[in-house]
Amino acid sequence: MTAFIEAASPHTMNTYGRLPIALERGQGCRVWDVNGKQYLDALAGIAVNTLGHNHPEFAPALQDQVSKIIHSCNYYHIPNQERLAAKLVELSGMTNVFFCNSGLEANEAAIKLARKYGHDKGIALPKIVVYEKAFHGRSIATLSATGNAKIQKGFEPLVEGFIRVPVNDIEALKAATANDPNVVAVFFETIQGEGGINPMRADFLQQVRALCDEKDWLLMIDEVQCGMGRTGKWFAHQWAGIVPDVMPLAKGLGSGVPIGAVVAGPKAASIFQPGNHGGTFGGNPLAMRAGVETIRIMEKDGLLENATRIGQRLTDGIGQALAGVQGFKEIRGQGLMIGIELDRPCGVLMQRALDAGLLISVTADSVVRLLPPLIMTEAEADEVMAILVPLIKTFLAEQA
Repeated sequence: MTAFIEAASPHTMNTYGRLPIALERGQGCRVWDVNGKQYLDALAGIAVNTLGHNHPEFAPALQDQVSKIIHSCNYYHIPNQERLAAKLVELSGMTNVFFCNSGLEANEAAIKLARKYGHDKGIALPKIVVYEKAFHGRSIATLSATGNAKIQKGFEPLVEGFIRVPVNDIEALKAATANDPNVVAVFFETIQGEGGINPMRADFLQQVRALCDEKDWLLMIDEVQCGMGRTGKWFAHQWAGIVPDVMPLAKGLGSGVPIGAVVAGPKAASIFQPGNHGGTFGGNPLAMRAGVETIRIMEKDGLLENATRIGQRLTDGIGQALAGVQGFKEIRGQGLMIGIELDRPCGVLMQRALDAGLLISVTADSVVRLLPPLIMTEAEADEVMAILVPLIKTFLAEQA
């Protein structure tokens, strides 16, 4: 009998409200903690582990890359940077790519692109339109673009140059920018992740694209959480049939290896020149191999179609099971980016799901968030529902 190992991190800065387990290994959509307990993973490290854990093609590819070269700086060409960039250009219909290490860095680069775009047009104080409930990161600039006063508190003064508007309201966007010659870009997530799985309507996306064209603004779409096949298209905005000018990516692009990217269309492709932006680790050989292999395996195994099919199964099944239950408001999202909104704070469900062997998230206080690996099977989706639905019903009944 092995002694129970308590999960604790006394020398690690206390920046996370951690649950009391430590994961040791994974296989497919399952993970095991250091004490051997098994969990079904419906979170994928917050939309990161696209291919699940220990994928039979992905893991050996990374091992191969580690044995060759892990890092070289950007003084030199990195062949898989070009391979991955060319693939992202093909999938997006855009022009070129800058590589970095995270979603925050990708969004920071997008903000810099917008400001430089404005300065190149002679605008001394460029402004970017951002959205209520948005989340773009925790650096000072991306924190300022984020629409959450709770996480901004204590880090003032915030960066100036942002105009905030409500989602899905084209008239509010027009009113907030009327007669303002300093506006240079509109920046939003196609589906807000941390804000509670709030999708932008297709007609609204088309209206914003048209307005940006009319005003010569950059349309910048943050696809960090909702991109890379999670909704059943490569990028969530593609459901609306539009193409942005700037598109930050990260999370699922490397299937667990830290990576970020900013994809630019013709209007933004030449804004950055040598010396304008860069990074030591961005585009390193290991991360680039991870990106190349992630997309190759996604295409080969039809994971976009799987995301649509399994997402529909989960959405329909959970929606039907909770219909009429007092306290259940709605289920929304697309593909394998799903939010189940309740009428009260439900953070306690993360621990209860953990106890029952399921990894989930709760965001915006009252939204249960599911972001499973894109390899999830029908049987695993049914298992998620078999665990989660009774937990939600019990929680709502005791809180009624």
